[in-house]
Amino acid sequence: MAGKSSGVRAVLPKAPGGKPSSFRHPLLLLGFVVLLSFFFAKLEIQIEGKNGWASSLPTWKIEKHWLLDIFWGGRPMTGYHAWAFSFMFLVFHLHFFLTGTWRPLMECRVLGSLMWFWIAEDFLWFLLNPAYGWNRFAPAFVPWHKSWIWLFPTDYWTFCAVGGILLLLSFRRQS
Repeated sequence: MAGKSSGVRAVLPKAPGGKPSSFRHPLLLLGFVVLLSFFFAKLEIQIEGKNGWASSLPTWKIEKHWLLDIFWGGRPMTGYHAWAFSFMFLVFHLHFFLTGTWRPLMECRVLGSLMWFWIAEDFLWFLLNPAYGWNRFAPAFVPWHKSWIWLFPTDYWTFCAVGGILLLLSFRRQS
């Protein structure tokens, strides 16, 4: 059987009538990203406790740098976050190494998912952390989020928008 794949390919379920759903896959992806975020938030709560942004961890910190203002929302860069962000970046890119393929639209999906992962993870960290919860999710209690718009840190709005655009691009139909 030359040219035929002998592997089994999992296919997402089809919508009623046998047609592929245009939104089922993105919703499944979003659900999985939130599930990953939940587990990582629970892990971070165990590591950081009530002291967010690795403020009490024995790790190196760069407190001030103009690049931190641009890319990090003015927060310190810590060794903990450098390794955590790098690790999750690699985890989200594992698919490319498992399949041996890379496509620009799939990179958009990975980066958009990663952005939404970090927003969901951060928000869940506050909601699930016994030291915070919804009532303490506010600028007065969260000094490491320096800029807020409406009820959320500016980062949430920025990365939800950019991540959403990347995800929309990644799911557009090819002609």
